[in-house]
Amino acid sequence: MARAKTHFVCQACGALSHRWAGRCESCGEWNTITEEAAEQPVSGARGARLPKGRKLKLASLDGDETPPPRLCSDIEELDRVAGGGLVPGSAILVGGDPGIGKSTLMLQALARMAAQGRRCVYVSGEEAIAQIRLRAQRLGLEKAPLLLAAETNVSDIIASLQDEKPDVVVIDSIQTLWSPVIDSAPGTVSQLRAGTESLIRFAKKSGAVMLFIGHVTKEGQIAGPRVVEHMVDAVLYFEGGNSHHYRILRAVKNRFGPTGEIGVFEMAGSGLIEVENPSLLFMGDAEERTPGAAVFAGMEGARPLLVEVQALAAPSALGTPRRAVVGWDSARLAMVLAVLETCAGVRIGGHDIYLNIAGGLRVREPAADLAAAAALVSSLTGNPLPARTAVFGEIALSGVIRPVAQLDQRIKEARKLGFETIITAAPAQQGQYHAHIRPIAHVADLAALIAGGACDAQRST
Repeated sequence: MARAKTHFVCQACGALSHRWAGRCESCGEWNTITEEAAEQPVSGARGARLPKGRKLKLASLDGDETPPPRLCSDIEELDRVAGGGLVPGSAILVGGDPGIGKSTLMLQALARMAAQGRRCVYVSGEEAIAQIRLRAQRLGLEKAPLLLAAETNVSDIIASLQDEKPDVVVIDSIQTLWSPVIDSAPGTVSQLRAGTESLIRFAKKSGAVMLFIGHVTKEGQIAGPRVVEHMVDAVLYFEGGNSHHYRILRAVKNRFGPTGEIGVFEMAGSGLIEVENPSLLFMGDAEERTPGAAVFAGMEGARPLLVEVQALAAPSALGTPRRAVVGWDSARLAMVLAVLETCAGVRIGGHDIYLNIAGGLRVREPAADLAAAAALVSSLTGNPLPARTAVFGEIALSGVIRPVAQLDQRIKEARKLGFETIITAAPAQQGQYHAHIRPIAHVADLAALIAGGACDAQRST
């Protein structure tokens, strides 16, 4: 009998090779290449004629079909990140560190939707049914009318779901699935691709919402090939850690809503609790004036969020001062430091610089440049910013402060939390902002405002 053909696949990126190697040439990872059975060649290879296909019925763009209503999970933070609810027939991948709360959130969401009369199924490949029941008892959900299964065979799962006709299905986790038609171990690239494709095809045909739970690597990426993330309709990441009592659910891909949207949860003994006002978690007391602290009015998706930026400049005894940053881009910090020293005359070279975003949140938008610069100058001079003051703006390499988008939402959120003064670039259009805007045109003006007596003058008025 002829020997089955095999090839070598990188389990990190999915690249194929004809021989084993210790290091993948595509992604550079070590010891990730494994031998797997090669897929059967399709008809038409090497110039053979393909079988005649059926003619497709083409449709016009101006159809009058109404989209099905979204399924609300009764968890507002989850519905917000999903774009206003779960779309029937969609496939959503939820990733996060071990123990961060992925399974807890999915179990809570299923229990609430089951209480609404939805038919919900929770399929676990990592836990026994008794273990799931123990977790449900701890969360107070033991009376929820949802269905449980402990299985990893994709064919058996789909056959069971076809009989149950569920509205929402949770697969925990996608790395444990295996298909009997693929001759490779569970968790490999071939098994991940085949299992995900089969379950997504079932979701599209049946209209059920398919929620996949995925493991992440030590770099914070969902384990397995990137093709899995391309196959699903939405990818949600759980951020946070054991040292923080809250969790952030962030949408990095969403075909049915905005990306970058976040939902904030607090981890408690009874499970994950929604946080109604996340800004209070990420900033200190508005009345407290501490050198090296600035409140940044940022945007996370469509949600305005106030975050405290903390900076510490300490004299360095090293030849090369240290630069440490948590929650912000280190390259962005290096740029702001260079602009402050070159364009504003702030001497930073002999100091160790530490920058931290309070609460462990990661800020990605350039509008945080001005808040970081204000915190740095405040720490260097020892002069705090005025009380009840929020800062935001983008810094150009010339030192000019550039205006940012969504000015109204940022100011409204700041005013709602008691901030009266806004330090930012001059607005392009005059409007009723109901706040005192202190326009800053250049980083030199910011340095003079904090280092000089302007802060005291403004505070006295």
